Amino acid sequence: MTQLKVDGREVDVPDHYTLLQACEEAGAEIPRFCFHERLSIAGNCRMCLVEVKGGPPKPAASCAMGVKDLRPGPNGELPEVFTTTPMVKKAREGVMEFLLINHPLDCPICDQGGECDLQDQAMAYGVDSSRYVENKRAVEDKYIGPLVKTIMTRCIHCTRCVRFTTEIAGISELGLVGRGEDAEITTYLEQAMTSELQGNVIDLCPVGALTSRPYAFQARPWELTKTETIDVMDAVGSGIRVDTRGREVMRILPRTNEEVNEEWISDKTRFVWDGLRVQRLDKPYVRKDGRLQPASWAEAFAAIKAKLDGTHASRIGAIAGDLAAVEDMWALKRLMGEIGSSNLDCRQDGSINHPADGRASYIFNTTIAGIEEADALLIIGANPRFEASILNTRIRKRWRMEGFPIGVIGENVDLRYDYTYLGAGTDTLSDIEGASEGFFAALRNAARPMVIVGQGALGGENGASVLASAAALAREIGAVSEGWNGFNVLQTAASRVGGLDIGFVPGEGGATAAEMAGGAVDVLFNLGADEIEISDAPFVVYMGSHGDRGASRADVILPTAAYTEKSGTYVNLEGRAQVASRAAFPPGDAREDWAVVRALSAVIGRQLPFDSLLQLRRELYAEHPFMRSDAIEAADANAITTLADRAERLASMQLRSNVSDFYLTNPIARASKVMAECSKLASQAHLEAAE
Repeated sequence: MTQLKVDGREVDVPDHYTLLQACEEAGAEIPRFCFHERLSIAGNCRMCLVEVKGGPPKPAASCAMGVKDLRPGPNGELPEVFTTTPMVKKAREGVMEFLLINHPLDCPICDQGGECDLQDQAMAYGVDSSRYVENKRAVEDKYIGPLVKTIMTRCIHCTRCVRFTTEIAGISELGLVGRGEDAEITTYLEQAMTSELQGNVIDLCPVGALTSRPYAFQARPWELTKTETIDVMDAVGSGIRVDTRGREVMRILPRTNEEVNEEWISDKTRFVWDGLRVQRLDKPYVRKDGRLQPASWAEAFAAIKAKLDGTHASRIGAIAGDLAAVEDMWALKRLMGEIGSSNLDCRQDGSINHPADGRASYIFNTTIAGIEEADALLIIGANPRFEASILNTRIRKRWRMEGFPIGVIGENVDLRYDYTYLGAGTDTLSDIEGASEGFFAALRNAARPMVIVGQGALGGENGASVLASAAALAREIGAVSEGWNGFNVLQTAASRVGGLDIGFVPGEGGATAAEMAGGAVDVLFNLGADEIEISDAPFVVYMGSHGDRGASRADVILPTAAYTEKSGTYVNLEGRAQVASRAAFPPGDAREDWAVVRALSAVIGRQLPFDSLLQLRRELYAEHPFMRSDAIEAADANAITTLADRAERLASMQLRSNVSDFYLTNPIARASKVMAECSKLASQAHLEAAE
């Protein structure tokens, strides 16, 4: 620790702190444009100037000077820093004047207006007129893709965007070219950015140079109602803020959560909001004469009751989709229990994860933040860059610290960090030492090794064998030990861990999702499962928010709320239960899923014992207490040992990710024009790279 004085106040700070961080620790407010806690230090803007006693007779950039660089006084007095002296004030005003020389007066038409760092700091350090009469510098706008809009005349060259794409996103797509007045930020060849995290540069930009293209000229920040909630585009459970105006979602922004997403979100999370407006199901439908016809709730429920009355319980089933909340699945599971059916499944992708194998067999035991403590990693049948983009940034963050060997079994793709490619399939998993003796030695000698198994490796007939072999390998290399569980399953569906936790899987003699979709049941309740092909045999009752694949196959459609339109619990891939809040209301006659199930139960004579969400949660929490908070309970690591004991010789097969198109993984994303454009650009880039 280092001791110093800031404006006369003594503080103790870690040795690695900059003066800027030390001043903020002491309660001083330091303006800045280029400095960011998660990026490297650039020292470009000079707005953070402070006065150092005993230092040079000029202000010092507090972001680029460390506390350990300070010298004590001649008699051993503590080093002193001043942040409010006349010299500091005059220096900051001079910097602001320089910044505003060329900055255009775009505030009335700028999308950053109202939440602009330059506006805020100009209020404190700006003047009411300029001493410069020369023409302002102008810079041509650049096209960098369908997500980020550029107005480069506003750029103040803080280089936050350059540092983010290079350091966090892992691809050098932006850079600073030219010198002096000719300096400008560009993609060099003026092509679309390819990073799936590029939208974060919008939040990082302290001025209006980089703004959201889909959101351009849509709303002002003071018009919006802001709701903190949870993302469901993947299983990470990133914290987000949904901004609404009236009944419409206008934008989605990240919410800081150090344990999960830090302050980043993926582009799918950020820009999928336009898909919430189109292809919505806003009234019930019943299929008559081969066509879906609009109907009332009473007519839809009557059609379902008529079908159920003539069907044996063993021929009734339910499948839950990837976006279903725990409360929705709980209500549907309770209804199936009242009916007497054990045919239910939340694994529409055919995964073999099962709660009977223990919770440690299907969650990310290391936790997302725990990745930073690991010292070796093996990825099996997964592409974390597309399956869990934010988790991938943690892996890259740990990789940048050095001393973190990474090996991959599966597809040889760009993960935004270096790794040892071991092989494509189960043959390599059976003999890793033969594939790379050096990497296997590093893995075995690591104090805290990690294994990540993707859903692409856990589907199909050999999924159980792959999971058992991965567990056996984890045991062999010491990934499961006292105080450390490095065996991880990378889930891709927001609903999956919650569904497995509450036992939304086939009971004794029950049919799986694939079997039910293939005709093992006569009546199938489809709770938003749009990624599975359902045969013509069953009578399908679809409960969902969008007219996607599931709705087109349905015999009865019951419209329900999207994830921004209901309060629901989602358990992320590390087993953290988080409650999403309602930001808007569903359109038309659509209702929350659990309420639809409750209303249907009364019509068919199987009334469920709750009339409100509070009562449902009381019942849910009584059965599963950990759903009440967002704390993570460590799973019993003995489940990994039990799995490892079942390992057997693997059949030869390739291991591939189960995410083929990052931008189109669910019905909301497929309804989004922005996601469709991103998907098209990604496909073109892939074809060009292949050529």
